[in-house]
Amino acid sequence: MGTISEEEIEFAKDLFSGLGPLTTRKMMGGLCLYADGTIFAIVHSEFGVMIKGAGAFKDDLDAMGLTRWTYQRDNAPKPTSMPYWKLPESALDDPDEACDLARRALTHL
Repeated sequence: MGTISEEEIEFAKDLFSGLGPLTTRKMMGGLCLYADGTIFAIVHSEFGVMIKGAGAFKDDLDAMGLTRWTYQRDNAPKPTSMPYWKLPESALDDPDEACDLARRALTHL
């Protein structure tokens, strides 16, 4: 597993800057992003920027065709799914779209 570069950290913070002040914490093989103390996204060294899904928002993310973060645990019969989906390519180029998804994630805790 790789590490998150300063450029990737700054990109994510800039992308979601429309949410107001953000805090970050390195964990889960990447960087967690928080707004008002609530995690809404992560930047992962292998999977890029991912938005958190909970409640009905999970179904919305699936309906958008976004890829869910899964990984294979040793000796597990099937992959483990995490509650994070890759941000769509369009949102990586559009802070308004990225912040809209983040706001939606923050309302579905």
